[in-house]
Amino acid sequence: MAQRQVFHTALLLIICLYFFSCKKKNTEENTNFPIVETKNNIVNEPESGYIRNVYYDSTEWFNIRDLDPSIEIDIRYATENNFTGEMMYDCGECFLRPAVAYAVKKINEDVKEKGFGGIKIFDCYRPRPYQQRLWDKVPDQRFVSPPSKGSMHTRGAAVDLTILDKDGNEIDMGTDFDFFGKEAYHTYPHNDTIKYNRTLLKSMMYKRGFKHISTEWWHYSYTLDNYQLSDWVWECNK
Repeated sequence: MAQRQVFHTALLLIICLYFFSCKKKNTEENTNFPIVETKNNIVNEPESGYIRNVYYDSTEWFNIRDLDPSIEIDIRYATENNFTGEMMYDCGECFLRPAVAYAVKKINEDVKEKGFGGIKIFDCYRPRPYQQRLWDKVPDQRFVSPPSKGSMHTRGAAVDLTILDKDGNEIDMGTDFDFFGKEAYHTYPHNDTIKYNRTLLKSMMYKRGFKHISTEWWHYSYTLDNYQLSDWVWECNK
């Protein structure tokens, strides 16, 4: 019995030492990133370009218009030009969690470095009250997530977007935003130009920590942090 107690004590000590060493290592690694100033906060940027919310308050929000005014914003749900045919948002703004917003800013820069005009955003953070409006209009989980479950948009960690050419025109992605059909799937056999354009967008997004879903070429979710559903609604300047 005594030997078993000694064994258990030694095992517990080894486990504690292991977790302590890992925590210390992570802390040391997190302090090596250079400081990058933004308008609303100070964030740390590792060389990979990935930004994590361990560096600042993840409950805050960044407005993309303030972070990078060159990004074109066309929030479709603040207009009638969406799959519901009705205005779902009181006004169109693009808010995201700080890490997500900064990653989107970097993506816009990456796209311009490739010789394009930048990115165009169709949707960003979607407050749960607005998610409820969408659900009331289209209560179908194939197209809209139930408000109780929410989506990555409701967490401020998803963005719907495309790429613009130098003249400010959307490059050919095969379908419009919010097209619900197989033609919007990443696996649909489009021509080489459309395949190239979609692959380009995907590569730009993956570089900064986003991943796609199979049925919507425009939708990408940030994967480097986890966020809670949010009911916060931005104010409209009318």
